[in-house]
Amino acid sequence: MRAGPMKHRCALQVPVRVPNGSGGSNVTWSEIGKLWAEITLPTGRIAPVAEQVTAIVTAEIRVRPRRDVIAGCRLVEVVGGITTTYLIEAALLDNENTMLRLLCSNVPNP
Repeated sequence: MRAGPMKHRCALQVPVRVPNGSGGSNVTWSEIGKLWAEITLPTGRIAPVAEQVTAIVTAEIRVRPRRDVIAGCRLVEVVGGITTTYLIEAALLDNENTMLRLLCSNVPNP
């Protein structure tokens, strides 16, 4: 994979469960590294979630293969003070093991 289109610097984050003291746990996100990525233009769709209509933005992100980039992790990109967070839904390796294609959904920022 050529480095030219990989112009987006993203932080890779994994979910970490932290006990909340009442027998349950809260999910926090821990950064495990930075990587260069090619983010294609997202497409929008509308999905009914819990009887509410929610807009979901999906994107295809291409990165170099890494073992720690798996479904359930997320990528966070900050450009000009604007944070965009993508949840990795699927990680698909190409036949030559040169590119990892990530199918992602956009996560609303708090």
